[in-house]
Amino acid sequence: MSTPDAPSAPAPTAPPRLLPVLFIGVFMAALDTAVLAPAIPVLRASFGLSLQEAGLLMVAFILFSLPSTALMANLGDRHGRRPVFLSSVGLFAAGSLLVALAPNFATLLAGRALQGLGGGGIIPTASAVIGDALPPAQRGRALGLIGATYGMAFVLGPPLAALLMTVASWHWIFLLNLPIAALVMALGLRALPRQAAAPGALPRLDWAGLVLVFVTLICLVLGITRGLDGLPGRTLWPGLLAAAAAGLVLLLWVETRAAARGQRPMIPLALLQQRQLALTYLLTAGAGFGMGSVIFLTSIATLAHGVARENGGFVLLPMVLCSMLGSVGAGRLLLPWGARRVVLAGFMLLALGYGASAWPGWGWWGFIAATLPVGLGVGVVVGGALRSIAIDEAPAAQRGAAQGLVNIFTSVGTLLSATVIGAVADFAGGGAHGLMLAYAGVAAAMVLMAAVTLALRAAPGAQHQGAEPLETRA
Repeated sequence: MSTPDAPSAPAPTAPPRLLPVLFIGVFMAALDTAVLAPAIPVLRASFGLSLQEAGLLMVAFILFSLPSTALMANLGDRHGRRPVFLSSVGLFAAGSLLVALAPNFATLLAGRALQGLGGGGIIPTASAVIGDALPPAQRGRALGLIGATYGMAFVLGPPLAALLMTVASWHWIFLLNLPIAALVMALGLRALPRQAAAPGALPRLDWAGLVLVFVTLICLVLGITRGLDGLPGRTLWPGLLAAAAAGLVLLLWVETRAAARGQRPMIPLALLQQRQLALTYLLTAGAGFGMGSVIFLTSIATLAHGVARENGGFVLLPMVLCSMLGSVGAGRLLLPWGARRVVLAGFMLLALGYGASAWPGWGWWGFIAATLPVGLGVGVVVGGALRSIAIDEAPAAQRGAAQGLVNIFTSVGTLLSATVIGAVADFAGGGAHGLMLAYAGVAAAMVLMAAVTLALRAAPGAQHQGAEPLETRA
């Protein structure tokens, strides 16, 4: 792989409107994920969908957002974050409009896929912009606020969706994205920094790597979620996971050859060969597993503590609020504590919370108390600390790719969590007992991630903290 240009000039002061633009864009993308669940019953009635078909609305978004993350990150490193971020917001808005105007289920799925293409580029590009435009002392707090913004969207999303469906219709859940996207694009044209063009001709885009990334991630997602098994009436997930494994091996070979030819690979293997980054991506997958594991906590509340199903969503509100506090607090502690101690604290909080949730003797209020460290831990591990390590350790010219890999590993960990917990719970006989046994295993996994965290350096990344030259417009 060609050696990327990484000028060592210090990062300039960010334009005053930059962070609001990034936060609003992230809020829009996160809000769309949060409002889908309350809208599912109405969408099923409107389009006559089965449960399997309704599940495809989320699967379609994930299928296209994960490969899009790799593509948008690569394009951002090649052509600058500004056009990629604005294009991602535009694609997301176009998908939202297509969903709102969809006359049939096929169009609805196409709109969700287009939203996934746009959404896959928003968060990693926003994180890379922060790495470019802010000095190291300010990055942790900004990345923590991105995590808090994500948490705020999940708090506000369900009641906002319910309100819109009460006073208008489900269409407005998605039409609401249009004025938000217009605001982001209008402000972004003025606030987003311009990157100086790299000298010389850009290397050819790694089309073979792009195709393999798409195919491998699609097979992986469909294999983990078993999204196709119910449609043809056959068990396809083992073959899909085998195809994903074969695709990964072929991808490694193709990307190695691309680097040897002087191209910029779609997945820069040099990032994965750095010990600190490899550990960071492993921990990122563990963070995604810890975040995704909250999905069955409401089932424990209903099965073990007698909470009515219709009230299950309210049980986790204290946890979600703690998640927002964890994101903000982790960002503030990142500089004085260092990333290793912050991430270690996050995984230990998750281990404590999930372990306590798996113990029925605590009772109802004990269960509620146990969800609080879960929320704090999720806010910490998916906040700014791991992203900050990826920014510091990666060369400036590959920050987009480094942040894209954070998103990919987080999503894979999240998808694995639901599959693993469900499988363990079913193997143990299902019900409250099976779920509690599964969550004891989740707690053990979080302890293992905490042990892995100890292998991180105390203060990584000093050698790559220079930023690319930027030009800003008032």
